[in-house]
Amino acid sequence: MDSPAPASIDPPVSITGRGPRGHWVPGLVFCTVGMGIATVVASALPMVSALLVAIMLGAVVANTMAVPAVLTPGVLLAAKPVLRAGIVLLGLQVGLQEILGLGAPMMLTVVVTVGVGILTTLWIGRRLGVPPAQRLLIACGFSICGAAAVAAVEGVTDAEEEDVAVAVGLVVVFGTLMIPSVPLLSGLLGLDGNQAGLWAGAATHEVAQVVAIGGTLGPGALAAAVVVKLARVLMLAPVMAVLAWQVRRAAGAAEKPAGTLPPLVPLFVVGFVSMMMLASTQVVPAAVLEGAQTLESMCLATAMFALGLGVRVRSLLKVGARPVVLGAVSTVIVACTALTGVLLAS
Repeated sequence: MDSPAPASIDPPVSITGRGPRGHWVPGLVFCTVGMGIATVVASALPMVSALLVAIMLGAVVANTMAVPAVLTPGVLLAAKPVLRAGIVLLGLQVGLQEILGLGAPMMLTVVVTVGVGILTTLWIGRRLGVPPAQRLLIACGFSICGAAAVAAVEGVTDAEEEDVAVAVGLVVVFGTLMIPSVPLLSGLLGLDGNQAGLWAGAATHEVAQVVAIGGTLGPGALAAAVVVKLARVLMLAPVMAVLAWQVRRAAGAAEKPAGTLPPLVPLFVVGFVSMMMLASTQVVPAAVLEGAQTLESMCLATAMFALGLGVRVRSLLKVGARPVVLGAVSTVIVACTALTGVLLAS
């Protein structure tokens, strides 16, 4: 007699904190294995980041096999606390000296790019009829730091699972398209290596995608791209604080219990800023920084695999063309704003 098939997660693995209760070890081990595979694949492909491989691998798994429901608690752990731990550790890679070294014009470019990207994406999304939560996730994901920003916004606003999956999927698609596009357009526009690197960092969604672009442009361009991108990551703190304040104000107007309100500044954002300040003191030994960077990469790749498990092609197809159009328009707006700032700054 055949044994019953294992229960599968349908709808897909929830990455918003809702799902069956159970022990988290199986799901976390599963995501860790996914991270390990992604790391091995990325090591064989120098121009591809483990984070990008991880999120795409998770999406492939989610769309080609039945994921047992017993894995859900661990996947939730990887998609939220592990992700936030990675963001906190990322702060050690963002030294104030490096950011200030960009100069006032380039720092202004970063601020304007993030601000224009978020505001115009929200406005166009409203015109297109994209739901409020979905357009906010897309706006912040495309303007700040990709899937990590999407997950951070979800933690503040408690967006629906489908909205998060759509935003993450769009970040992967359009951010990946930027990898060949930025070097090609940089050549056509006559940008030098430094300008191309600055543009890549200011315009591309994911840190991993920026690294992939910078690697094709050369060592100098890679360094410039990463520093500018980390400056954009730094914008995560004030943006999350503003969003949390708006949610609290709206909840107060609706007279919701205080215990249901998000913190004004999420704890992981406080941790990120604290690590950044610690890195700026230059007292942390290089070996510790190197170990923290490795752990950060492992945390983020594990989380990206978990987020990828929430990306279902069927769900993306159901939402229609409007979010896809919004993602395309947002990418163009952020890229054009960033390019204008880079040209003016240089």
